[in-house]
Amino acid sequence: MAEIRVPELSLVVLVGVSGSGKSTFAAKHFKPTQVISSDYCRGLVSDDENDQSATPQAFELLHHIVGVRLARGLLTVVDATNVQYEARKSLIDLAKRHDVLAEAIVLDVSDEIAIARNESRPDRDFGAGVVIRQRKDLRRSLSRINRDGFRKVHVLRGQEQIDATTIGYDKSWSNKKDLTGPFDIIGDVHGCRSELETLLERLGWEPVRDAEGRWTDASHPAGRTAVFVGDLVDRGPDTPGVLRLVMSMVAAGRAICVAGNHEQKLVRALNGRKVRVAHGLQESLDQLAAADPVFVEDARIFMDGLLSHYLLDGGNLVVAHAGLKESYHGRASGRVRSFALYGDTTGETDEYGLPVRYPWAQEYRGRAMVVYGHTPTTKPEWINNTICLDTGVVFGGELTALRYPERELVSVPAEQMWYEPVKPLSAPGYRDPGTLDINDVQGTRHIETRYGGRIKIQEENAATALEVMSRFAVDPRWLLYLPPTMAPPQTSPLDGYLEHPHEAFEEFAAAGVTEVVCEEKHMGSRAIAVLTRTPEVAAARFGITDGSSGSVYTRTGRPFFADTGPLVERLREAVAPLWKALDSDWVILDCELLPWSAKALDLIRTQYASVGAAAGAALPEAVAALTAAAGRGLDVGGLLDRARRRQDNAALFRDAYARYCWPVDGLEGIRLAPFQILACEGRASALEPHAWHLSTLGLLDHELITPTRHRFVTLGSAESRAAATAWWEELTAGGGEGMVVKPAVQPPTGRVQPAEGTHPDGAPPKRPPARVQPGVKVRGREYLRIIYGPDYTDSLDLLRRRFLGKKRSLALREHALGLEALARLADGDPLWRIHEPVFGVLALESEPVDPRL
Repeated sequence: MAEIRVPELSLVVLVGVSGSGKSTFAAKHFKPTQVISSDYCRGLVSDDENDQSATPQAFELLHHIVGVRLARGLLTVVDATNVQYEARKSLIDLAKRHDVLAEAIVLDVSDEIAIARNESRPDRDFGAGVVIRQRKDLRRSLSRINRDGFRKVHVLRGQEQIDATTIGYDKSWSNKKDLTGPFDIIGDVHGCRSELETLLERLGWEPVRDAEGRWTDASHPAGRTAVFVGDLVDRGPDTPGVLRLVMSMVAAGRAICVAGNHEQKLVRALNGRKVRVAHGLQESLDQLAAADPVFVEDARIFMDGLLSHYLLDGGNLVVAHAGLKESYHGRASGRVRSFALYGDTTGETDEYGLPVRYPWAQEYRGRAMVVYGHTPTTKPEWINNTICLDTGVVFGGELTALRYPERELVSVPAEQMWYEPVKPLSAPGYRDPGTLDINDVQGTRHIETRYGGRIKIQEENAATALEVMSRFAVDPRWLLYLPPTMAPPQTSPLDGYLEHPHEAFEEFAAAGVTEVVCEEKHMGSRAIAVLTRTPEVAAARFGITDGSSGSVYTRTGRPFFADTGPLVERLREAVAPLWKALDSDWVILDCELLPWSAKALDLIRTQYASVGAAAGAALPEAVAALTAAAGRGLDVGGLLDRARRRQDNAALFRDAYARYCWPVDGLEGIRLAPFQILACEGRASALEPHAWHLSTLGLLDHELITPTRHRFVTLGSAESRAAATAWWEELTAGGGEGMVVKPAVQPPTGRVQPAEGTHPDGAPPKRPPARVQPGVKVRGREYLRIIYGPDYTDSLDLLRRRFLGKKRSLALREHALGLEALARLADGDPLWRIHEPVFGVLALESEPVDPRL
């Protein structure tokens, strides 16, 4: 029994005369959905599989279906005669367009067998002449079919050989999906052996050294696998040393490597091909000329056998030297290899004579992370789930590795500049730091965050945010952060309550949090204050040259007042102690601006006061009328009780919103309640423990500042929980809105690992823990009348069915985007990089979510 092996992703073309048994062979060896038959397509377009007049349309449909399947990465079998060169060529061209390999399986049976089979079928009445003509075409084809462009041609002669054949599948060489890591992916080395050794040592690799102390092999005690993105050679001082180390690691199964363009060119030179000796090739040739010829030959064979790219970790990770767009992942063709080696170019050259690269990563939207090198940059930067690790070590920059799946970057500096770059290194996609571009924010976006992974922004949400930001936002140079929405706790089952601290405490305790802080929730308007010590600092740090020293804006980026200058000046005076405490000339604060009426007066008048006034006028009259009716003996007791209850609820409703309103005259009466220091020079302080925030803000002693009252709660203590609950009840009974419950120490990833001993034998959980909300708001019973209406307590059974899932997801995503903006600010990133996550927060705010949550 013989086995034919075909690539798992390929186009299999069956070739044979009518009656040779192609359909039977296909049904025996392939899934029904994998086989596309010309007869079936003829039937689809004409209701008659033998209608030869429909053949052109049938093959047009066949090619379309085959193309769709190949684009989706599905093995496809074409069941047609394909005895003529033109028919086969059109299919081979289709396979090439989709970058898959084509294989031919020829079923060569005698004329007698084919004619007899056709005569036995009532739908095949075209006579023996058709078979004889097809047989002649096949005979002519067999002498040249190997030159058609098929990867392999399998010819099965006679029915006995056809029956004895089986089909097997080969994974593509680039398919290493079964390798799941963890990986240490290392950028372009370019002959810098010493820096490579230093980087491997920092990554925890243990060396095997030669007599001179150089690394000749390495292993990792944790079983990690090294992945090299290519360009091991050229320019640097020790190309043979790098090759010797990497070849040993690959041979031992502890590393894999993809081809770089410099390896390809060096191989061509070693093969005696005529190449242009430039870009560091001469250094490699000179160093290899002094090496052992046996080693040089082994190195040539090694480099010549490197693949263009690898799919790893179930297809979640792709490594290619110059990157790879999604439609090329796992494909095999000359243009796929060319893209992987050189990237995509515009056909132009820059002022240095180098090709202009097409920014494919800006348009990448694939699920798989793509890690690459090739184009040296000053630092790695995530762009749409792709990252370039070439940080120019040979040019005096750094050698960089990415730990996967941890997404941690590790770099070591070059020991010196080994090779003078043709042009200066720049950041990925470099442009003027202060230049904003509409293309950064419009359309569907995927924003990489270090605290919440990859976050998708829908095109329609981006359009809404663009409208708000372009028309109403403050000067974009001040717009460095937008706060996230906040979710309520799970609904309370307690009689008369919709929200209660118990559910918040239980939520955090179940997630592994041991201590929380309960902060008074001020009934005001969320405000972000960006303040600088002097106008000169504003000019130097943020490029603001109009003499202003800061800005105070709403959670959607709008200025609070027509002129916030006077408020900024008073705030700068109020926060003066922070300049020394933070060792910074600027600060960003998360606050509440009080009273609520300072910003929401129109809303209060039109939405709340009008309801209160109407209820105050109508309900007493209704109660009086129903009381009189009851006095006349009418059965209106139920209506009267309900009217009285509604009258009482209306009074409570008026009292609720009135508590948060007081007269202001300009800045007189305005208060600001800061509760978090978001950032200062060189520091994204938002993730500091809340005790630090509250104690540092406690330094502020000014009439403008309202302190944030708070309590720390040990979740394992019933007494501590009870005390905090009593405090919440006291706050809300006295007119307070409620409180916000937060983990006392917020984990950077938003995930809390369970304490030791919570798993048998200390084993880690099988799945990573769920992400923890950064804060949960627990609002008071009377305050919720403002949100759900005066009579909401009569509808608690209905309200308890409210859906919180989308609100919670939104809060987590917006929180991650906000932290990413602050981290980019602390890293010194340009304004357009900071604006990307800030804009994302605003875009997510346009998602449809129940506003009462």
